[in-house]
Amino acid sequence: MVQRYQSPVRVYKYPFELVMAARRTRSPFLCAPRRPPTSASPPLPLQIAGVEHVVFVQTNILNWKERTLLIEAHNETFANRVVVNEHCSYTVHPENEDWTCFEQSASLDIRSFFGFENALEKIAMKQYTANVKRGKEVIEHYLNELISQGTSHIPRWTPAPVREEDARNQAGPRDPSSLEAHGPSSTLGPALEAVSVDGDKLDADYIERCLGHLTPMQESCLIQLRHWLQETHKGKIPKDEHILRFLRARDFHLDKAREMLRQSLSWRKQHQVDLLLQTWQPPALLEEFYAGGWHYQDIDGRPLYILRLGQMDTKGLMKAVGEEALLRHVLSVNEEGQKRCEGSTRQLGRPISSWTCLLDLEGLNMRHLWRPGVKALLRMIEVVEDNYPETLGRLLIVRAPRVFPVLWTLISPFINENTRRKFLIYSGSNYQGPGGLVDYLDREVIPDFLGGESVCNVPEGGLVPKSLYMTEEEQEHTDQLWQWSETYHSASMLRGAPHEVAVEILEGESVITWDFDILRGDVVFSLYHTKQVPRLGAREPGTRASGQLIDKGWVLGRDYSRVEAPLVCREGESIQGSHVTRWPGVYLLQWQMHSPPGSVACSLPGVDDVLTALHSPGPKCKLLYYCEVLASQDFRGSMSSLESCTSGFSQLSAATSSSSGQSHSSSLVSR
Repeated sequence: MVQRYQSPVRVYKYPFELVMAARRTRSPFLCAPRRPPTSASPPLPLQIAGVEHVVFVQTNILNWKERTLLIEAHNETFANRVVVNEHCSYTVHPENEDWTCFEQSASLDIRSFFGFENALEKIAMKQYTANVKRGKEVIEHYLNELISQGTSHIPRWTPAPVREEDARNQAGPRDPSSLEAHGPSSTLGPALEAVSVDGDKLDADYIERCLGHLTPMQESCLIQLRHWLQETHKGKIPKDEHILRFLRARDFHLDKAREMLRQSLSWRKQHQVDLLLQTWQPPALLEEFYAGGWHYQDIDGRPLYILRLGQMDTKGLMKAVGEEALLRHVLSVNEEGQKRCEGSTRQLGRPISSWTCLLDLEGLNMRHLWRPGVKALLRMIEVVEDNYPETLGRLLIVRAPRVFPVLWTLISPFINENTRRKFLIYSGSNYQGPGGLVDYLDREVIPDFLGGESVCNVPEGGLVPKSLYMTEEEQEHTDQLWQWSETYHSASMLRGAPHEVAVEILEGESVITWDFDILRGDVVFSLYHTKQVPRLGAREPGTRASGQLIDKGWVLGRDYSRVEAPLVCREGESIQGSHVTRWPGVYLLQWQMHSPPGSVACSLPGVDDVLTALHSPGPKCKLLYYCEVLASQDFRGSMSSLESCTSGFSQLSAATSSSSGQSHSSSLVSR
């Protein structure tokens, strides 16, 4: 695998000619057209193999007229196994002709090296980047030495007057050493014309001032990811601090950060997040009952956001404004947080890339563990983790009640490990005094409801009146349509007209998982297996066949078999389940209207029954469903965390719901 390094633009605040004089002082060969082969100490694996020196060949192209120096170097030792290329350039600063810019890039391609490929690759890049910044320090040392000796200015090169005999001899051979003294030859013109300082390149001083201290490899990752965006992204290029967050979230693994950023940019474009702060106006009800808001800064200069979750009626807000409105409000908070970080950076003159959240849990109770509310919270956490990484600098949780460990058990598996390290949890009054909030907030910033001196204007929340709740149709319009387009599919059933989904299994050991919500009516869910291919209607590419698929001529037990016992699902229930397949073939997920206990069940309705149901008014069932096929080993790998989350849910559901949910050997039922 080819390893690449790209430096930012490093600026010497000295003229080009003086920098070249410093290079000649360091070594007389550094400005020569072709430097003799030089040797360097090899990495440790090569020393173990008995290699004492590695030979490199370097070529310099110095153009006094254009004031540029190009340096190219490659290895001669083990060139058939390892390819090392380095490119450096000295150019005039585009905005100040008395300054000099330096830029370098390198690539390392280890094709084969006695089994030491990975070790050699890591050690070589580590040694290379360790010497990158040291090179600038060496040049600055010789610059200071020249100035101390009285050499602070060197005249620029000017062409000498051309005499007639010199003009006749210009076409003759020329000594390569004259390049340095008399300027470039005409053959070097095209190559040197391409040398320029791109205005989109990053300056090392800018990185240190606005983004913080980065190692050379971290700088290289930032520049490479930024360059990739400039080449491939057609929309607005994210700001450098935003790109850097994705690199930090993936420990500066370039490929992983690139994929994470690519998905996030696609998500932002799909949902027009860039326009959110200009277009989103929270409903008046949300502004009144959402107990969160911005409140000055913490002790490190980070913007401070206060959320009084314990005083907030999450269930009432979801029923009054819908989950989608809550999610958009949370996204607007994160967008505002990034904007405030930029303002703090300008105000303080140092990088501020994250914000602090003060989470007050006084009043948290079982009402806050309402399952749809927790599901919405998990969705919000997932969206924020994927698209706003490394924006939370610290989370201060105060007055955590006894029920908090239950909530923490549910949500912690969905929070990144790096984010969890930023959590500080205080129960009771432990947040007061040394070791508490005073270590992270100035006393004049601590809000009054926590015993501080600052008057906090964050809304106090409270119960949302039920008279403000949306009707079922309004909730469906605001929330469910979004879910349909994103993940879930909708289906309606009439008596005698079930809804069926075909899932083809090519291997015996697979796992079919399902998740569906009953929006209206009572439904019976069943799972069948058949080796025959059911009749499939027209459908879009990439989608599963659905509708009424079981042929009316099929006989249960002969043409198809039931692999899961029927499960009665009541209106308002959410069902999650799975089935480990034993045989390849087609599996049919079926939902049909629940018949009263006295009626006779019929698995295959006749044509007359279906036509009657379709053309006559009657009760109608409706659901949202999602199904997926996983490899057996992948599913089992996540079973422990899945069960730990759902087991708590089933207990909470039983404690908070007046009606008892039904369970199935492979399905979880909750309200």
